[in-house]
Amino acid sequence: MSETVRIDKYLWATRLYKTRTLAGEACRGGKVKMDSKAVKPSKEVKEGDIITVQLSDLTKTVQVKMTGTNRVSAKLVDGLLTDLTPQAEYERIELLKEFKSEKRLRGTGRPTKKDRREIDHLKNTD
Repeated sequence: MSETVRIDKYLWATRLYKTRTLAGEACRGGKVKMDSKAVKPSKEVKEGDIITVQLSDLTKTVQVKMTGTNRVSAKLVDGLLTDLTPQAEYERIELLKEFKSEKRLRGTGRPTKKDRREIDHLKNTD
């Protein structure tokens, strides 16, 4: 029989969330899913489970390799999970970072109302 561990503990141990409290809040907020269903913080995970986590703009998909209740160092995280997130998702995040920070030439002054509307239109990713 394989060992199981609570999903909030697992997400904290694998450094997907900084604290166990944040991991629990993410579960309660519907940002953590297994089999396309939102899970509660007390949901047990076992080896082979696939977890989808919404981290701000990034939707990360991981598969459980090994369960553990203790937090591991960043170097050892790969031993606990397999990252199944498509490369296109990481590329999309890099593009979003580029577009979120606008650069204005020095001395051009503040944007006009029209400029502000155009900037807001470009930044709107919905």
